[in-house]
Amino acid sequence: MENADEPSSSNHMREDDPWMVAMMNGDFQAAWRVSDRVLADRQTRRVDCSHWPRHQQFIWSGERFDDKRVLVRCYHGLGDTIQFARLLEPLRQRAREVIVWAQPALLRLLEGVRGVDHLMPLHDGVPDVAYDIDMELMELAHALRIDASQLPGRVPYIYVSPLPYRAVDAASMNVGIAWRSGDWNPRRSLPIDAIAKFGNLQRVRIHSLQYPPQPLPFDAIQLGCEDIYVMAQRMLQLDAIVSVDTMVAHLAGALGLRTYLLLDRDADWRWQRTRGDSPWYPSMQLVRQRTSDWNESIEHVCAALTAQHEHITAARDTRSVGCTTS
Repeated sequence: MENADEPSSSNHMREDDPWMVAMMNGDFQAAWRVSDRVLADRQTRRVDCSHWPRHQQFIWSGERFDDKRVLVRCYHGLGDTIQFARLLEPLRQRAREVIVWAQPALLRLLEGVRGVDHLMPLHDGVPDVAYDIDMELMELAHALRIDASQLPGRVPYIYVSPLPYRAVDAASMNVGIAWRSGDWNPRRSLPIDAIAKFGNLQRVRIHSLQYPPQPLPFDAIQLGCEDIYVMAQRMLQLDAIVSVDTMVAHLAGALGLRTYLLLDRDADWRWQRTRGDSPWYPSMQLVRQRTSDWNESIEHVCAALTAQHEHITAARDTRSVGCTTS
């Protein structure tokens, strides 16, 4: 979805990049105009990106996809795939067939996403399927020319069957926590001493949702597991999710669960610049770091959980999001 012509190792926001500035400001249409120019320039110069790392490759060359068999390649991270899977249904409303070549860890989770005709496990080779047009999943936003004020696709859009047993404490408010992001951007992760504040909350049972699984530094229930589908089933039983910017946050948002997303000061473009909510996930509240210290953000979330304790637990038995394929 980025517009760069050359692969970059930098993860910092580039204020001199008009596409990045437009996305950070929520002006998607301005970003697509930039993308149009980049796309035309790539074709004129015949840029070859096949030797680049997959997550930096561009695939779509601007062809019309109406009434075509479209192969969607999922070359980015697990969280990226979950986020942009929302756009598969609006793609299918125009395409004749949608084939998704996705990470094996997500295949079962994606089975219930509307708009998918065929799922295939991603591998290092080439896709063994016939298609008319292909694109990378994150290029869908440009291809569909989505607008931040009215994103297409319904939420929740990921559906899992409910667990036949209760995996949480029925007498408490159950909160899941994912505190560590990928090693490529350590600024997104919470320090261990800051996490301990969650363990001091009254009438709250804390659950670890870290993926891959990791224990919390205090008494907590381990819900994170290697099977993302099973983890999603367990998350449906929680009253709230607290997460840094990682796959777990996207999964919670796609399931329509109450989520507090802790963002570092240099937050990714997809969360825009200042807003406290997200057009991608209506059930998510963005909690932005104002200094390099996470304590203020964590205290904000702890206060919100405490204040909403009665409301959240009262709504528990009537919640029915993300648990049916009908």
